[in-house]
Amino acid sequence: MESFSTDRLDLAERFVNTTGAHLFLTGKAGTGKTTFLRELAVKTHKKFVVVAPTGIAALNAGGVTIHSQFLLPFGSFLPVREPEGNYTDRFGFVSHLTLARRHPLNQLRRDVLKSIDLLVIDEVSMLRADILDAIDYRMRSVRRRFNVPFGGVQVLFIGDLHQLPPVVKEEEWAVLKQFYASMHFFEARCLKGAGMVYLELDRIFRQQDETFIRVLNHLRDNRPTLDDIRLLNSHYKSPDEIRQLKDCITLTTHNYKADEINRRELNFLKKESFFYQAEVERDFPENLFPLPKEIELKVGARVMFIKNDTSGLSSYFNGKLATVLSLEEDQIVVEMDGSGEEYILKKELWENKKYQIHPETKELEEEVIGTFSQYPIKLAWAVTVHKSQGLTFDRAIIDVGQAFAPGQVYVALSRLRSLDGLVLGTRIREDVIYTDSKVVDFVKSTDQQQDLNQLLRQRQGNYLQELIEQTFEFESLLQAIRLFAKEHDSSMEFEDPEMQKAIPEIFAHLEKELENTRKFRMQLIQLLLQKDKEKLQLRLEKGMAYYQDFLRRPIETILLQELKTEALSRIKSYQNDLGELELDLLKKYIQISRVGKLIHHILHGESTGKIGDFDQEAGQMRKEMLDKLRMENPDLMLQHKTKTGRKRAKNPKPALPTEGKEKKEDTKSWSIRLFLEGKKPEEIAEERGFALTTIYGHLAHGVQKGQIPLEDLVDKSTIAEIRAVDGKYDGLKEYYEHFQGKYEYSTLKLVLSSPLAK
Repeated sequence: MESFSTDRLDLAERFVNTTGAHLFLTGKAGTGKTTFLRELAVKTHKKFVVVAPTGIAALNAGGVTIHSQFLLPFGSFLPVREPEGNYTDRFGFVSHLTLARRHPLNQLRRDVLKSIDLLVIDEVSMLRADILDAIDYRMRSVRRRFNVPFGGVQVLFIGDLHQLPPVVKEEEWAVLKQFYASMHFFEARCLKGAGMVYLELDRIFRQQDETFIRVLNHLRDNRPTLDDIRLLNSHYKSPDEIRQLKDCITLTTHNYKADEINRRELNFLKKESFFYQAEVERDFPENLFPLPKEIELKVGARVMFIKNDTSGLSSYFNGKLATVLSLEEDQIVVEMDGSGEEYILKKELWENKKYQIHPETKELEEEVIGTFSQYPIKLAWAVTVHKSQGLTFDRAIIDVGQAFAPGQVYVALSRLRSLDGLVLGTRIREDVIYTDSKVVDFVKSTDQQQDLNQLLRQRQGNYLQELIEQTFEFESLLQAIRLFAKEHDSSMEFEDPEMQKAIPEIFAHLEKELENTRKFRMQLIQLLLQKDKEKLQLRLEKGMAYYQDFLRRPIETILLQELKTEALSRIKSYQNDLGELELDLLKKYIQISRVGKLIHHILHGESTGKIGDFDQEAGQMRKEMLDKLRMENPDLMLQHKTKTGRKRAKNPKPALPTEGKEKKEDTKSWSIRLFLEGKKPEEIAEERGFALTTIYGHLAHGVQKGQIPLEDLVDKSTIAEIRAVDGKYDGLKEYYEHFQGKYEYSTLKLVLSSPLAK
């Protein structure tokens, strides 16, 4: 595989590694975007996950789908806090409110999203603006940073807007157009004012034919000339001429056309059919299958490899064409196009993955949850333009007379290396060559962006200051502990006095360092602004050593608490949240451990790349602490008199510093008061550190007591619709089934139990 290297690819790497700027890495077909993504894992110090809009795109990118990572329901997202019923009565829409209530993230995904520094989204031409806003909402919520896009995580967008566009149904667009000018990802609200850097790769590796490159550029920019059209149409051949061609793939616009051609050509071969079954293990859903579960082949069949050779021998690549020479029950022999080499196929493995935090080391890792094994070929007399994305052909028949989506003609033609390999099955008309005007306007707007090298230096300066401010601060940890304490505030306390004091002690340990840390942080920023690199580095090294040592104590305290609660029952939520606190502490430890090297590399203009395996070092420290704690506390499991390890509290347990009002009024009344003061449920949940569903439970109590009008929580059309069937069923489940899941249980209960409904 050719190694791509251009000034702009190097710039892209520097933007990822030495800034926190959101980056849109784009470029014409064949400029190296896929290679950049493939090599990212060995070129960045940042922890990242890769997501894509579709299953096949995710498999090709080595990542997971957006919907699976962010647990998004299929449908449309409205970027508002109020109920979606205020905007539409159609099913299949969710807002901030209903996404949080109906589709909460599980602990696995929360831990993953809290651990990353970088989110990579591939094939963004297909990414809808509303889905990107849903991702942004998830990230802000998980990371508890509501004031910055994506909760402070850097996003790398990869793709070509001149390729296949996002799909939106007319009935969806009728609602979404209230919020978006178009469905392209760059229209997302979260990007307005976010300062996304536009970086277009400028060197084409696929084509070397200057005339062809010029024509493709004209098509891509929506400005083809009459000469361009004449030149392309000079490659038209009649059906009779095309039938004389050998070993030539057809690119067409519709699935049914490709399937018809492949089936017809296979039937023409008067040979015995052989069938080859895929081996599917564990969790690999059918919608992710890269190939049919059963492949039918005959000797003489034209096939195309759909995966790069993973053996390291580079015997084939994605898009390589071949002809079947011989078939047996367990063997396929093909002749490669071009070289004429005979090759015995081997099955390839596709993996369905999910991201998770390793339970022992707490490192981010990929877990393979299912596999699909099959010969990596498909019939290749024809393929759709959509499925040809990312492929390269020496020769192809292009049939795009019925192009129906912006960019289809460009995508099809750009699969070829040169004009010499072009055969047109239908003449190209000007009316099927068009690019979405919104895309053209967006690309034109990027002309106003300042020089990329100047922009890099500016963003590096911002990033250095952000690194200092976000690394040497403990306010976020204290807020996480406050939320933990509020969530688990109850009338029960642990039997073990040391367990009662563990979390308050961690809080006190961090709190007493706040002022000292603030002063240290300001010293570092002052040295940075004064450009005193040497003094800054010395202060950093001393501070890093001090704070690494400072954090070991709370990490060890929380590990001991986890060990003591390991065998207890009925405290799963407490244990999960304890683990989340531990991740927060470990992440802070890792941030401090690496900040010195990172700042040194940036200040000296050096490429950061992999600057050290700090995650592994933190994992090793954690393991050593656990071994030590187990040795020092051999009877941990025998210390509890009850299964839960808790008892009824006669005296108040050690409390964290909290607002006085929480002690003067019960928890439901507090939420009701805040709501009546004009705060939205989400704001109350954020302020109080409760789950949104808990807040709605508090407010429902206010409705039942007549303190809150039902219409302030549920829109009138929903109330009317639910009341229309009030009394028809005995239980909430029957009402839920009646509305086919349109309304969640909490809404049904709220309306049906309201005094106004009686």
